[in-house]
Amino acid sequence: MKGKGGDVGSRFPLSSREVAAASTVVLGFVLGLLGVYLTMPASDYSFLKLPRTLEDLQILRDHLETYTSDYTAQVLVGYCMVYIFMQTFMIPGTVFMSLLAGALFGVFKGVALVVFTATAGASSCYFLSKLIGRPLVFSLWPDKLSFFQEQVSLNSCLTCVYFAGKMSENCFFNSQVARRRGGLLNYMLFLRLTPTLPNTFINVASPIVDVPYHIFFLATLIGLVPAAYVTVKAGIALGELQSIGDLYDFNSIATLFLIGIVSITPTLISKSK
Repeated sequence: MKGKGGDVGSRFPLSSREVAAASTVVLGFVLGLLGVYLTMPASDYSFLKLPRTLEDLQILRDHLETYTSDYTAQVLVGYCMVYIFMQTFMIPGTVFMSLLAGALFGVFKGVALVVFTATAGASSCYFLSKLIGRPLVFSLWPDKLSFFQEQVSLNSCLTCVYFAGKMSENCFFNSQVARRRGGLLNYMLFLRLTPTLPNTFINVASPIVDVPYHIFFLATLIGLVPAAYVTVKAGIALGELQSIGDLYDFNSIATLFLIGIVSITPTLISKSK
């Protein structure tokens, strides 16, 4: 086993085919954004950058409002490609993009746009992780992963958390998935509806712990609606927002957890019978 672990850790974890596939994904996004840029009128686009603060977001909103009415298709395609790219490669800041959707398109169109792009981006991340995620994890934590997989098979998550260190979240997720195969959709809905685990982690870990894509897709499509509604609605009154922390107060988080508990109630009832 040591030979195997050493061999995996001593070489680049991705094959040339996997590198080519990942590079093709990046190139596709770059070409798409370039196509959108070339169809826009000549102007100063120095304001186009990923927002990192509310001030950046307000500047971007102010400039894009005019383009949204005159070049709706280009703005929509550009927005979708940027959001999906950020989700695919786990780039922080999608919350600002969700706020921007509310500011530019209103509540209903904004929620539909955010749910579509977030689901598409999560799906893209899922398949990319399925392609290259496992070899990367084997390369970075070969010994920990072997121990983790053994512990998951025994459903001994606490021991795994103690020894696995960086793999503790993955261990917890894997053991929960293994225990809840019968009501996996309800469990995945609960995770999407509540801030129990980060969405980016769920996107990457789901294919590694063998969550079926149709379950992943449905849970993402449905489960992201409440949080998208909260964020998009806040984007309409962007000027009144003081910080990102204002988005999710105690009442909002409590409501999300309540919806999440409702989503797993059928599974709990069926187990009690």
